[in-house]
Amino acid sequence: MKKLVVEGLKYRYPGAQELALKDISFEVETGEFIGIIGRNLSGKSTLCQALVGLVPHFYHGAYGGKVIVDGLEVKNHTISEISRKVGIVFQNPFTQVTGSKLSVLEEVAFGLENMGVPRREMLERIDDALQLMGLEESKDRNPFDLSGGQMQRMAIAGIIAMKPQMIVLDEPTSQLDPQGSEEVFQAVQSLSREGMTVILTEHKPEKIARFADKVLLLDDGRVVDFDTPAQVFSREDLAEYGVEAPIYTKVCRQLNLRRVDSGLFPITLEEAREVLEKWR
Repeated sequence: MKKLVVEGLKYRYPGAQELALKDISFEVETGEFIGIIGRNLSGKSTLCQALVGLVPHFYHGAYGGKVIVDGLEVKNHTISEISRKVGIVFQNPFTQVTGSKLSVLEEVAFGLENMGVPRREMLERIDDALQLMGLEESKDRNPFDLSGGQMQRMAIAGIIAMKPQMIVLDEPTSQLDPQGSEEVFQAVQSLSREGMTVILTEHKPEKIARFADKVLLLDDGRVVDFDTPAQVFSREDLAEYGVEAPIYTKVCRQLNLRRVDSGLFPITLEEAREVLEKWR
């Protein structure tokens, strides 16, 4: 089942001369984990905002094409209506923390309170979200006592407690250390395995290669490629789009070592180890 359909999406910010998104089209199945990559200003964040209705409803500007999430065409519905289908997590978790709540539990409850969810159901949703994010033992802690990775997972918990059909994460690990990044990716992967559709932008190729089902490569507001991580990261011209391949892919490319089954370069440590052992 198609959870997300983007058809001929075009967008220009108010006052801008150039389009930020230029005829973007792709489709995503329910439960898929899609990684979006590209150089800075390639259109990644603008696309994320279009998927949740901030473009065009908040930023306005010139808009064309369609974004359909779970059968709902974004441009024809309010942000409030869209938020029941899709949630967004930004780079900095501090932008999503209210600052007025004294516990993680209260922070995660904030969106549910605004939705008018009954108390018993609210507590059940919060418990489920905190358990899924590995924060059940931290529910009584002050949000500002959490580590960066924990705070980002709390932000994700606040979104998934509202039970959207899809979650969009715009570089959620850009301000985290390696441990925090791993925590967030593990948490997001668990959402995908539970059946939630995940769209995530990221500059760390090793993470995208390891976790994503497909990769969308953007450049100058256009789709360059939309395929498996192995296909995209094996492109000969990848560097031309300001994107680096995973370090394991770089090493194997230098040695001209490819996977026997696909003819593509390894993209993860496990794949590289297997190819190197055969080579030896």
